[in-house]
Order: sequence, then C-alpha cells, then structure tokens
Amino acid sequence: MPVLTRLIPSPVSVDITAGALDNLAGVLADQRISSSGRLAIAISGGSGATLRERVSPALPGADWYEVAGGTIDAAVQLADAMRSGHYDAIVGLGGGKIIDVAKYAAARVGLPMVAVATNLSHDGICSPVSTLDNDAGRGSYGVPTPIALVIDLDVIRHAPLRYVRSGIGDAVSNISAIADWELSHRETGEQIDGLAAAMARQAGEAVLRHPGGCADDAFLTVLSEALVLSGIAMSIAGHTRPSSGACHEISHALDLLYPKRSAPHGEQVGLGAAFAMHLRGEPEGCGLIVEVLRRHGLPVLPDDIGFSADEFVTAVAFAPRTRPGRYTILEHLDLTTDQIRDSYADYVKTIGS
Repeated sequence: MPVLTRLIPSPVSVDITAGALDNLAGVLADQRISSSGRLAIAISGGSGATLRERVSPALPGADWYEVAGGTIDAAVQLADAMRSGHYDAIVGLGGGKIIDVAKYAAARVGLPMVAVATNLSHDGICSPVSTLDNDAGRGSYGVPTPIALVIDLDVIRHAPLRYVRSGIGDAVSNISAIADWELSHRETGEQIDGLAAAMARQAGEAVLRHPGGCADDAFLTVLSEALVLSGIAMSIAGHTRPSSGACHEISHALDLLYPKRSAPHGEQVGLGAAFAMHLRGEPEGCGLIVEVLRRHGLPVLPDDIGFSADEFVTAVAFAPRTRPGRYTILEHLDLTTDQIRDSYADYVKTIGS
C-alpha cells in the first residue's frame, strides 16, 4: 500500500523567545540561509531603525534599506534597489507593513525572505500574502512564505500595546472565518482543507481560551504561535480562506469606504467576527468573542474605533463586494440595509454596554 504524504510550505526556522533578535546571525548561518552574511535588510523609520544599532554589529556584511511605507510602489522600489546586491536573502525587520513590503520584494527578485517581527499586529508575519496600498486602495498579493521567522518577546513587550491587541483580534477572527468556510462547504460544495482548517481553528481557540494578558510572556508566546499557524494554514490551503471570512470582508469594506479613518486591521476583523457570529445566531460564540475582546481592550462596537452605527451598517452592506466569489454568512443571508441595521441594533442589545 503506498504511503501518501504532502509537503507543507512553512518556515525552516521559527524562533519565538526572549532575546531571539540577538541570535539572528546564528539562525541565518545554522539554517544555511546566509553563511556569507550578504543580506539586504529592509527597515522602517520606526522600530526597525531603532533596532539597527543593536543588530548591525552581528551582520557586518548587510546592506540596510529604509522603506517609506507599506505600498506597492515602495516594494517595487526596494526590489529594484536590491537587484545588483548579490544577496543571500532579504530580511524584513519591523512591523507588518515592512514585512509585507519585504515579502513582495523578495518574490520579485527571487530571494528567500526572513521575517523579524517587532510587533504582533496581524497574521501576515508568516502568511503567503502581502497586503500593500496601491492606487485603487489596498491589494493582496501572493508571495512565498518566509523561510524563517524571528519574534523577540523582549522587543514585543516594548511595542505599542494597540498593535499586540490587534493581533489578538486577527487570531480570534479565525473562529468566524472557519465557520464561514464550513457554511460555504454545506451550501456551495466548496472544498475544505481539513488540515488548514484545523490549524487555523486551533490557533484562534488557543488565544480565545488563554487566561493571560499582553504583559505575560506565556500569552505572547501563544499569540505569536497562533499568528504563525494562521499563516501556515493559508499556505497549506493555497488561499486566505482559513483566516478570512465575513470578518475580513467587513474590515476591507471599512478600509475602502473610509480609507483615512480605518483602524488597525485586527481591531476591525475582531469586531467583524463578533458581529458575524451574531448574524449566525450563535449567542454563545458571539458572547465569548466579545468577552475576550473586551478583556484585552479591543473594540466590540464601531463607536469604539470612530465609526457611527450607520457607517458600520453601510460597510456591512458593501462587504460582499470586496471579495467577489467568496461565500460567507453575509452572502448567505443577503440582508438588505434595513435588515442589517435591525441586526446591528439587536447585536448591541445582546452584548450590552
């Protein structure tokens, strides 16, 4: 009888520890990612630039590139600037925008990419997707998964707390995304990858059920691992379905309709997940998500992030247009604007103030 296996695209090294940044050169050498030390390191003017002085002595052969922002133009400019460097790999050192820019640039020039995350704002740190601003708003671009991932818990503890909270919202939203995937399977016959679904669900559940907070290394480790598993789940599935459903459609709608006012991604998808669970008629699931979001200081109402009830209702009505062909609870119910408004009023009443 043949033995059946499949290859899972994932990093060759994941280092989530306090002080991990000090061993970056060792990780690159030990994993044979860069034995010569010829690296292109992309940083922002913020956290990455602050850490350059700490990291540069151990990487004397590296060239440093400061990236202006998380745009497609910045990613293309970075790729063009690196073409003549004869590098072993590209390192993205910073927050989500820098890592997304570095992933796209690495794909464009055909080099492996190492993600060194300075905050835990979303699951893009290990995903096969770069989310970049473009002339039309914001786009998602398929890229290879990072070959290695480094998360220094000492660095994470000094990141703005709102960014860590955002990662909580993104991880917890997996619960809603998987429910949408299962709904689509029942209603449309869409195939589910069981391994990808299991990884994404358990990542969300681990954060949802953990009693710790953002000041605890144990909780930060679980959150880091959850975001990594979410990214790997998307790589396994070959698309974002394991971690993106109605929750993300709502967030994308807020980004598109109110581009200058949108909140951190994880805050929006966490709110979207809570409301989507309410639309499914799952009061226990909705209540648990709301309870966890509140405990960690995340928004549960659009007012908490500067949107009126009417603006949120408009975003929910617009949301299905952000992912044509994707089937979620929003497409399933196909609510009118008035019905969404009534559902939102019921949601507010159900979760209380």
